[in-house]
Amino acid sequence: MPGQASLQATQYYAHPRNAFWPIVLSAINGLPPSYEKAQQVAYNERLRLAKSAGFALWDVLAECSRPGSLDSNIERSSEVVNPILQWLEKQPTVKRVCFNGKTSAAVFNRHLGKAAAANDRLRDVVYTTLPSTSPAHAAMSLEDKAAVWMTALQPQ
Repeated sequence: MPGQASLQATQYYAHPRNAFWPIVLSAINGLPPSYEKAQQVAYNERLRLAKSAGFALWDVLAECSRPGSLDSNIERSSEVVNPILQWLEKQPTVKRVCFNGKTSAAVFNRHLGKAAAANDRLRDVVYTTLPSTSPAHAAMSLEDKAAVWMTALQPQ
C-alpha cells in the first residue's frame, strides 16, 4: 500500500527519499540514480516514461487498514487484494513481476501465490522480490538498491 506521502499526493512513491523513481528513471535513461534528478521530472512524465519502457505499476493490496506508512503495521484482517491474476492472464507479454520489498511479496504469496502457481499462463511468469525502495529500508544505500533492481529489470 502507498505510504502517507503517496496517499496525500495521489502519486506512486511520492516520498522524496523513496528510491523507486530514481531507480526506475536510471534504468530507463542509463544514468546513475539520483533523488534530485528524479524530483525534477514531473510525475506524469515519470509515468509516461515508465509505461513506454514497458513498466506497469500496481499495488498488491487494493485496500487495508494501516496506521502510518510502515507495511509492518498493516492489519491482515483488513487486506483486500487487487485482481492482479486476472490482469496478468490478459497480458501475455508480461514475463516478470517484481515486488517492491518482502512485505508485498508475502502478501501476494499469502493471497494469490497458490492460484498463480496453478495457472498455466502465470506459472511461467518470473516473480522477483527486490529490496524495498522505502526510505524506512535504510539498511541499503540508493546505489546498493539500484544495483539489485537493475539486475532484475534487465530484459529477459
